[in-house]
Amino acid sequence: MLIGVPTEVKPDERRVSMTPAGAAAFRMHGHRVVVQSGAGAGSGFSDREYREAGASIVRSAAEVWNRADMVLKVKEPQPAEFRFLRPGLILFTYLHLAPDKRLARELMKRRVSAVGYETIQLEDGSLPLLAPMSEVAGRLAIQAGSWCLQARNGGRGVLLSGAPGVRPGKVVVVGGGIAGLNACRVAAGIGADVTILDVNPSRLRYLSDLLGGHATTVMSNRATLEEEVRQADLVIGTVLVPGARTPRLLSAALVARMKPGAAIVDLSIDQGGISETSRPTTHAKPTFVRSGVVHYCVTNMPAMVPHTSTYALTNATLSYALEIADKGLLEAGRDNRAIGLGLNTHDGNVVHPAVAESLRVKPHSPWE
Repeated sequence: MLIGVPTEVKPDERRVSMTPAGAAAFRMHGHRVVVQSGAGAGSGFSDREYREAGASIVRSAAEVWNRADMVLKVKEPQPAEFRFLRPGLILFTYLHLAPDKRLARELMKRRVSAVGYETIQLEDGSLPLLAPMSEVAGRLAIQAGSWCLQARNGGRGVLLSGAPGVRPGKVVVVGGGIAGLNACRVAAGIGADVTILDVNPSRLRYLSDLLGGHATTVMSNRATLEEEVRQADLVIGTVLVPGARTPRLLSAALVARMKPGAAIVDLSIDQGGISETSRPTTHAKPTFVRSGVVHYCVTNMPAMVPHTSTYALTNATLSYALEIADKGLLEAGRDNRAIGLGLNTHDGNVVHPAVAESLRVKPHSPWE
């Protein structure tokens, strides 16, 4: 199989979908790899390193897309890339189709077999290809939130760690998954007053044991959520429903009742956002203020640290991509249920049930 690695074109996206070591692994399995010139530069990888790993380097994105049997990306295809989508192409990337009906329609119309990193799911319900970027985003969320709280950025002027004789800032994390756990760890590590909410009591017990009493765990319901959010200096939204749109747990009315100058870092924005007041932002213009609250809703936060993120992403995706290349997509999806669950669209149809529900279409499985 010929594997294509184009340069990412989403604004300020410096990650690349494959390290040179990943290209070498594909070559060892008998596959060919074509990489667009400069694709790895933002993550610290030169064209020379890819050549030494056995990849071919081409100048244009069109050549990568048109030659490849499977294209590996980091972020979803942008409108400028829609013209490259074609029947029979395998696309392996983050998709987040539930809130992006335009992209979903393009993938269906052009009969692309699109596999979403975020919907590859193991038997225990975990999301192994979302996990590494969730870890990075969760850790970055406290950095971003601290920046939002600075007075020059419209924030309350609160130092999350506090100071001798001064109370620390209050951080409320909504969602106890991987991103939430990592946000808690960093926030607790700098001395913030941390509360984490989740709807799963077993998960809260696990988090309580893991965090060793350095964070307060609270069962999430409407009353507790409103109480904690109103008291917060910083709210981190990390709720995720695989393949589906994130529930909007923070109403505009609730945001209006938050402390003036408080901040929301919405890590759920790829799937639509946790707040009614959230809208996607970019690294160039990461924040906006609504109802006196600073919102940070960048849709590709891990691109802030592309070198670390690229290594973490390739470590997670490589074995699945190799299995698809070795067996072909449908056989790999039949043999490996996680890959089967990752398939979002195929031959003009939506496959993943949660994505289909969000798009209000009927799912069609290619294995039935």
